[in-house]
Amino acid sequence: MAEQDSGHLPPLRPEYFAREDESDDSLFYREPRLVTHLDDAAIAALEDFYGQLIPAGSRVLDLMSSWVSHLPPSLDVRSVAGLGMNQVELENNPALTERVVRDLNLDPSLPWGDASFDAVICTVSVQYLVRPVEVFREVNRVLAPGGLVAVAYSNRCFPTKAVAAWRALDDRDHAALIALYLAHAGGFADLRAFDLSPGPGCDPLYCVVAQKGSATGIA
Repeated sequence: MAEQDSGHLPPLRPEYFAREDESDDSLFYREPRLVTHLDDAAIAALEDFYGQLIPAGSRVLDLMSSWVSHLPPSLDVRSVAGLGMNQVELENNPALTERVVRDLNLDPSLPWGDASFDAVICTVSVQYLVRPVEVFREVNRVLAPGGLVAVAYSNRCFPTKAVAAWRALDDRDHAALIALYLAHAGGFADLRAFDLSPGPGCDPLYCVVAQKGSATGIA
């Protein structure tokens, strides 16, 4: 996707965010799911990628977190705040130094001050956001200048809770959709899409990465 002026972006229509199951998300996520949503090879690939992407000493926000943050144990970060839907899952995540339960579909605000983090990760969860532009505006706000956001995804999800736009697109177009979210949010530069898929027989894995800045685009 070439660089686009924020005033000439394709619109994000309300129907794009319809879901098969519009019931209260807190009911769906009430029971903890202490399972992984990627196979072992994809998890290893993501840990390696995050380990290379995120600088040592970073303050990290794990957005839409669960009981696993997919950060390699060898990565020496300053802190990892986790925001998710289930308290039990967050309590079982040993990487977290702070835990917040919040439904971003009801309240997309983030309870941290400006420039609180050096990196924000969102792993295999972006497909559930019904207010993604508002969420990524908040992500930009809480990122320090030059901070990174990394949105990883695969082809697995809870389909009844995924938004219509996500269900209608393929893996390549999912990267373009995430880039569109970031472009509408504003304030991101150097958008890049990575294919991290381990290979045949393993879960596919992709990640869109951007830096807090002023331009938008994707390579």
